[in-house]
Amino acid sequence: MAIANVLLVDDEVPFVETMTKRLGKRDLEVTTAFSGAEALEKLGQKGSKVEVVILDVKMPGMDGIETLREIKRSYPLVEVVMLTGHATVETAIEGMKLGAFDYLMKPCDMEVLVAKVGGAAFRKREQERKIVEARIKEITMRRA
Repeated sequence: MAIANVLLVDDEVPFVETMTKRLGKRDLEVTTAFSGAEALEKLGQKGSKVEVVILDVKMPGMDGIETLREIKRSYPLVEVVMLTGHATVETAIEGMKLGAFDYLMKPCDMEVLVAKVGGAAFRKREQERKIVEARIKEITMRRA
């Protein structure tokens, strides 16, 4: 089983191709998107198993902050790790306020990124487990 199912979102094709290979070698299942709109489309596909989105901040059209906002609105349990080569404190703070799991500078250390993705996937699975437990408790309480 893969460490996590990841959606890598960046408008730079060579970066996406390189990162897909590097993440795949580290036992991550990687799906790619080259825009915020494409990312949302892939998240919305039936049977999507994406747990963590690695999301570039600076993209034409729908930028990373706007995409993050929409991901959290439509898929609140999906975790997001923001990546940027143009970090500013303001965008980092905004991303974290909007629910990003973490924020890394490009180029980032692969082991740090993989560790962040692993932590984000763990958090998503824990949230899902708690939801299931709450539902089971609710059902058993109704029957008692």
